[in-house]
Amino acid sequence: MSDLTDLLAQGLPPDALAVDPDVMAAYSHDMAGFCVAGTPAVVVFPETVEQVQHILRTASELRVPVVPQGARTGLSGAANAVDGCIVLSMVRMNRILELDPVNRIAVVEPGVVNAELSRAAAELGLSYPPDPSSWESCTIGGNIGTGAGGLCCVKYGVTSEYVLGLDVVLADGRLLSTGRRTAKGVAGYDLTRLLVGSEGTLGVVVRAVVALRPAPAPQLALAAEFPSADAAGAAVCAVMARGLTPSLMELMDAVTVRAVNELGQMGLPESTQALLLVAFDGPDPSAELAAVAEICRASGATEVVPADDQAESELLLAARRLALPALDRLGTTMIDDVAVPRSRLAEMLNGVAGIAERHGLTIGVVSHAGDGNAHPIVIFDGADPEESARAQRSFDEIMALGLELGGTITGEHGVGLLKREWLARELGPVALELQRQLKAVFDPLGILNPGKAV
Repeated sequence: MSDLTDLLAQGLPPDALAVDPDVMAAYSHDMAGFCVAGTPAVVVFPETVEQVQHILRTASELRVPVVPQGARTGLSGAANAVDGCIVLSMVRMNRILELDPVNRIAVVEPGVVNAELSRAAAELGLSYPPDPSSWESCTIGGNIGTGAGGLCCVKYGVTSEYVLGLDVVLADGRLLSTGRRTAKGVAGYDLTRLLVGSEGTLGVVVRAVVALRPAPAPQLALAAEFPSADAAGAAVCAVMARGLTPSLMELMDAVTVRAVNELGQMGLPESTQALLLVAFDGPDPSAELAAVAEICRASGATEVVPADDQAESELLLAARRLALPALDRLGTTMIDDVAVPRSRLAEMLNGVAGIAERHGLTIGVVSHAGDGNAHPIVIFDGADPEESARAQRSFDEIMALGLELGGTITGEHGVGLLKREWLARELGPVALELQRQLKAVFDPLGILNPGKAV
């Protein structure tokens, strides 16, 4: 690998290359479970577009694979190294280049942290709506790579709806500009949308033009306790059928409720089998909450607690923020990501409960109920090979269940290594072949994030 590092060093500052084994080990994987990670040859930290181009030209010349990375908060193994690769960390390209309140856009480098962009936009009375749970640490480049979502998607949509244009370094080092800065634009094929969610397999994002929105009003929330997932699912369907548009609608199953109760001393009854949290940020959130409270009671809620002000809303929503830490305390966790039609969300929760029982495991489910995106969290003893095998089997059954219910294997976490086999099952042979042909157009040598997604 001396030829590789020597060539890379010709176009990079000395502190932009790392070959220390501990550093390479730290940058060899993201946060996904059940995903293998190889040993990289070098980790590079470019700070300019030209440096990224130099890295890709060098990789193409030597036929060395390149694995692009953001903050490594991903949950699908898409950022995992392969043996002998260049790990291309984009975290030092972290500048907000432009904030334009007239055209309501921001121009950012890929290493900008989601929360930093949100705070900068807020100073101008604007917002960047996509808000993954890891928003305080995940990067815009990583969000673009996975097509990330978040808690507010039910009203405001996902990352792909906010990316207007991209600058992307291709595998051979050429710089491609896609999209626009204007509110509208339909010239040519939509390469921007193609690149969003491509997990670094088609090119390396070095700059993004993203849309901003007016900052929403503070939201008011309510919590509703249900005696079954079916009753909670009926309430979700009724809310959406009424034409209401919550800014947030989250559903936790009985396993998650008990874990949150134990960690946060929330005082929820043991009889609660599902907890629904709904919030509105419109001009009259109190009236909308009253309508949802009525729907929840009609659907069988045993208790409905609406907030009177923002402070009370934050207390109610604290249960949702505690969900993942509460489940993490129970053992090794594997966070899943399956989206189904909203009308079948209760079937998803009930089906996961059955899978957990069959395999003798604990599986909690947290859902973005407004868009049908369920996150089953498999809990197991990672030091027990037999239990780990049962966890893997349960994962496969959850994937199959999602497809049976008319859903998709991932709503926002991406495919990566974790779900590559399942992607083939969802797409079918014709779509899969076309996607592989597209990959070959962008990356004929196959060096960009090999083995991921398609």
